Amino acid sequence: MKKIVFICCFFLLFVGKSNAQEQIAPDYFSNPLDIPLVLSGNFGELRSNHFHSGLDIKTQKREGLPIFAPANGYVKRIKISQWGYGKALYIQHPNGYTTVYAHLKKYAGTIQDYVKQKQYEKETYTLELFPDASLLPVKKGDLIGYSGNSGSSGGPHLHFEIRDNASRPMNPMLFGIDIPDTKKPIIGAVFAYPIGEDSQVNQSQNRVKLRLILQKDGSYKAENIIAHGKIGFGLTASDQQNGASNKNGIYKVTTTYNGKKNFEITFNKFSFAETRYLNRFIDYGYFKTNRSRIQKLFREPNNPLSIITFEDTNGFIEIEDGYTANYTLTVTDFKGNKTIVTIPVTGKNLKVLYPKNTQETPDFVYADQAYSITKGKFSVYIPANSLYEDTYLDIQAQGDTLQFHKDVIPLHKNVTLTIDASNYHPSDRDKLFIGKLNYKGKPYYNSSYLKGTKISAKVRQFGDYALVIDTVSPTVKPLNFEHDKWISKNKTLRVQIKDDGSGISTYRATINGKFIVMEYNHKKDVLVYDFEDHVVTDAENKLKLIVVDNVGNSTTFEATFYRKPL
Repeated sequence: MKKIVFICCFFLLFVGKSNAQEQIAPDYFSNPLDIPLVLSGNFGELRSNHFHSGLDIKTQKREGLPIFAPANGYVKRIKISQWGYGKALYIQHPNGYTTVYAHLKKYAGTIQDYVKQKQYEKETYTLELFPDASLLPVKKGDLIGYSGNSGSSGGPHLHFEIRDNASRPMNPMLFGIDIPDTKKPIIGAVFAYPIGEDSQVNQSQNRVKLRLILQKDGSYKAENIIAHGKIGFGLTASDQQNGASNKNGIYKVTTTYNGKKNFEITFNKFSFAETRYLNRFIDYGYFKTNRSRIQKLFREPNNPLSIITFEDTNGFIEIEDGYTANYTLTVTDFKGNKTIVTIPVTGKNLKVLYPKNTQETPDFVYADQAYSITKGKFSVYIPANSLYEDTYLDIQAQGDTLQFHKDVIPLHKNVTLTIDASNYHPSDRDKLFIGKLNYKGKPYYNSSYLKGTKISAKVRQFGDYALVIDTVSPTVKPLNFEHDKWISKNKTLRVQIKDDGSGISTYRATINGKFIVMEYNHKKDVLVYDFEDHVVTDAENKLKLIVVDNVGNSTTFEATFYRKPL
């Protein structure tokens, strides 16, 4: 049986250890779960505004599966958040690598005891800790936690990462984490991109979807395209591993032009500093309108991505009149399964029937310059290099609503929106916020601040925004107890908290004046207190819960319950 075993002298293994990164040893790390590994997401997968930094391992639709340390090490970081990774654990290993475990249900043994101690000491559920290296050592096979669904997880699973000594995520499969896979990658679609005013594909200056014909050997051949000038290609593709019906991301794409290697992307490693450049790597506008991500097989300006592991002429090809060529792209998964697409190209400069449609507006923005733009009550500050390329922006204001272009081009940096709120009564101004409107016109809170009569917010996405007032306090509802009732059989206290305006900001709960840790599940709008914390020792108990929304409206809930005393 695997148990948590903490041996104090284990820390000596780290003394004098160099920080130099050792060569990857495929058998160094064992599996963190004692079940067959099936993925719901793989390394490098394309996600909203980022590349996926680890493996999402299915936990058989259950929470609470034991997680084991895959190698010797020590706990160097613990972070608990209501969002993101939820309950996360970081273990440093002697070889310089760090393993990360996210969306946990709870920690195990001494780690869990340490976390609870710090939560009560700091009187908070959310926290970030950096224990001394000698405090929480672990050995390979020790129980370190239990799988869960905390944070922004969409279902029970373990998010598992391996990071190098520069904190760059690496593909765990490089280290021997074995995922059975005998299936070829799946090609969704292939596209051709004319680049520049003198380029065209099939008499179009716009993106062109190519018709693919399946061959007997499982490869594809595109219908011959007629092109001229500078051309790039892109594709949508996915991969499936054995035992799973869901589609995951791909591992490698290699392109050739007339047999010569042209471009290659490989998902082995990247840095968090570059991950948002995913929005430059994909066709962002196509994704926003079609919910499918085209990976562009060429490097445009302002794309520093290190996943591009080879490029000749930035992945573009030049097509001249009377020239015939073959462009091929090969999609390969980590196990070496391949799918190949061949694209015959004929060079001919034909009359353009479908010119590029550019909507000109009064606001043309150069990507490398900063701009301050005023529209009605609103002012917009766009820092330099917020955009990846020069473009026209369609910005219009009507009353308290700003149409801040359409969300079909990406923003790389935060843009500041400011609105004059002098027409609101001074006592109401601290209840105002700038909210992003969804397709139904419902506003979602952006962190907003008041200075004088002006409300400002930093945003990182185009779309419609509005000044919104929220004067309604959060609602609080007990779920598994009633006022003045006995609940000796309860293992937990569960309370629903909701706020349909600016959203929940903070909460604090006490029983008989003593702070209690209540875990917030924002997906279910529920707070949970576990009686195993042993704060409740009396028969009569007075619960007091204060919930505050993002603009300061608060609700105080009080109830008395009875429980068999300890």
